[in-house]
Amino acid sequence: MKHVRSAMAIGVAFTLSSGLASETIEEVIVTSSFVGQKISDIDNPLHIVDGDDLSTDATSSLGESLDNLLGVASADFGAATGQPIIRGMSGTRIGVLHNGMLNRDVSFLGADHPNDIDLSDIAQIEIVRGPSSLLYANGTIGGIINVVDDTIAREDFAEHEFRFGVESQSVNDGEVGELSYRGNMGGFNLSLSFKDSNLDNFDIPRGAVIHSEEEHHDEDHDDHEGEHHDEDHDEHEGEEMATLANSDFEAQAKRIGISKTGDWGYVGMSFSNNESVYGIPYHGEGHEGHEGHGDEHEGERIFSVTDSDKFDIRGSFLLENGFVNRVDYSFRDSDYSLTEQHADGDGAHHSEEEHGDDHDDHDAHDEHDGEGPTTFKSESQEFGAVFDLSNNAFSQRFVVNYLDAENSIVGAESFMNPVFCKGMTFGYFLSREVGPFTMDVGIRHDRSERRGSLTHLNQHHDDHDDEEHHDDEGHDDDHDDHEGEEHEDDHGIHDEHEGIAETDFFKTDFNNTSYALSLGRQLNDSLDLKLGFASVERAPSDVELFMNGPHLATGRFEVGNVAMDSEKSNNIDLTLNYESGNFFAGLTFFKNDVDSYIYLQDEAEEEHEGHEDHGGLIRADYMQKDSEFEGYEIEVGTDIDLNTGTLSFLYGRDSVRGKFKDGTNIPRIVPARNMFSILYSGNDLKLKISLQDVEKQDDIAFNETSTSGHQMLDLKVTRSFQVGPKAEISVSLYGKNLLDEVARNHSSFVKDQVPLPGRNFGIRLSGKF
Repeated sequence: MKHVRSAMAIGVAFTLSSGLASETIEEVIVTSSFVGQKISDIDNPLHIVDGDDLSTDATSSLGESLDNLLGVASADFGAATGQPIIRGMSGTRIGVLHNGMLNRDVSFLGADHPNDIDLSDIAQIEIVRGPSSLLYANGTIGGIINVVDDTIAREDFAEHEFRFGVESQSVNDGEVGELSYRGNMGGFNLSLSFKDSNLDNFDIPRGAVIHSEEEHHDEDHDDHEGEHHDEDHDEHEGEEMATLANSDFEAQAKRIGISKTGDWGYVGMSFSNNESVYGIPYHGEGHEGHEGHGDEHEGERIFSVTDSDKFDIRGSFLLENGFVNRVDYSFRDSDYSLTEQHADGDGAHHSEEEHGDDHDDHDAHDEHDGEGPTTFKSESQEFGAVFDLSNNAFSQRFVVNYLDAENSIVGAESFMNPVFCKGMTFGYFLSREVGPFTMDVGIRHDRSERRGSLTHLNQHHDDHDDEEHHDDEGHDDDHDDHEGEEHEDDHGIHDEHEGIAETDFFKTDFNNTSYALSLGRQLNDSLDLKLGFASVERAPSDVELFMNGPHLATGRFEVGNVAMDSEKSNNIDLTLNYESGNFFAGLTFFKNDVDSYIYLQDEAEEEHEGHEDHGGLIRADYMQKDSEFEGYEIEVGTDIDLNTGTLSFLYGRDSVRGKFKDGTNIPRIVPARNMFSILYSGNDLKLKISLQDVEKQDDIAFNETSTSGHQMLDLKVTRSFQVGPKAEISVSLYGKNLLDEVARNHSSFVKDQVPLPGRNFGIRLSGKF
């Protein structure tokens, strides 16, 4: 702590040491990586976040980095994991992309799994909805988040550039360092990037953790449904440590890219590797005698080790033949693994390789096999091509994409057998002027095949001779020969059951067609109107189809359904933007009807009685029901020109409600928020004060508890200094949660046990030359 405070004191003096003087602010035109349009010309983007803004802020997860944007929230599971939410949509309904290709990690296999995205040395993050988003990811009911970097340069670097950054945080004694280089050597563009993060367990306000004697499956849980949790918790004040155990995060990210450009276009390749070790601050225990769901193991080290490799080839051919202007192509080979495990009694942890034998031998874990390692793996190869067919009258693009992927879970918590997926996509995008309107149209057709299996224990083998959906055809011989035996071991059949492990194989095919239309019109010099409509189909995810076992991260025994239909979202949104002089305002209304919405339904107590106990876990089934989301976003602001710069005041509010058509609430819907900001920019000095007022959420679903509101007050000051003709140093000081409020995200499965961090001060020093 002392080194943080000393560095901050020096930084404050350094930042405020020079006076303010007038300057000319250069206009920056931000371009979308999707369709090559200026962002102001795209009808349905939500936000564009500049990479330089992220480089001066606190190191955090993807969701937490975007949580201050209207319509965007985070479902956190500690410091490492923050899966983004857009307008109430989360999970596989949000496409998280890296340079226009879907990032294929295992975040969809667990709420405690992070989005494997390195946010260092990036150009921008695009949050996009509407027609253009259909070109790049399927099933994007909520939209897409695209992280863009220049690892494969599309244009020659004009000069050599080195960047560095160091950061220190107080809430977790965190230390972060990063280096990058880009330049042209012998006609080739070379890009290098390295980042090392080391964040310890983070501090929380005393009394922030909510204790429940019988969480999630109390005999009288119906009596407690909707009960309001008082954040003060006087009865626990002084009893809890002010540090959240297992909330640490260590990571290293490395990228290298090389490209060649010319009048013909460009071609390049890149390799990236991300490795991390992070604690899991809450982990339910699904074994008899462990109804405390983690209390029994309080103080025990539970953590995950991740390792991902991505190899990309990307390029563009300029044809200019009158019909096809250019062809953009990309190939990605991804290999991602996440191993979740308990530490030994001495607190040491082992690498994935050291646990390799444990993946095939669970005898050592008979007494408590849930504590053995579990490895989640995703391997995929993907190819895409975009054909630019534009002319002087309109812009149009045609896209084709092919995917071959395998997702598997092996080990103690093997709740899903391997799933093999193949998919083909065709898409079309058109933008043109139609009278006074600007019209964008997007169409996408997806064909996907999934091969998976379900392993279960039967007392009588003959009971399932006529199992519905049983499919022995459509599987490769090698798949049939080994998969059932492999997972008979994985599920650990014990002699006392005197049962037979049966594996039923399934092949599912989905043919989905999605389309979107947006119309924009400038009504007068100050007011413009934008109307968007989208009908998007999403095939069920691997988990929703083939899940069948204890998922300790959610504290449930989850069961999928291989007979599920695709979701179909019919979304309409209307946006009004007003700008006159230094005043601006925006208002968006949206309504999203989702047919066959997929959700987890907890069993009721009367359903639980007389059935299998599932080791003390609640049984939760993936089910489908028609649903409706509706909400709005409003923003009002004004700029005041000063001699030294610009002072801006902004107010924003977002709200979304999610209900099933029968009138019941959809679980874990983000609450309404009010956002207040004051910004100053001038003479290489930037100042931002923001207050996020999160309201109480008491529109809750079955087996869900309400969440109190909170206020998050943040401050950031950044000062840049020219130290040479082509050298610049920046100092950024920030404070997060300055009120030290007890805060929790209602959308998190572990909101009671894993509150958000307490007051955090930090400093970042960065430079380029």
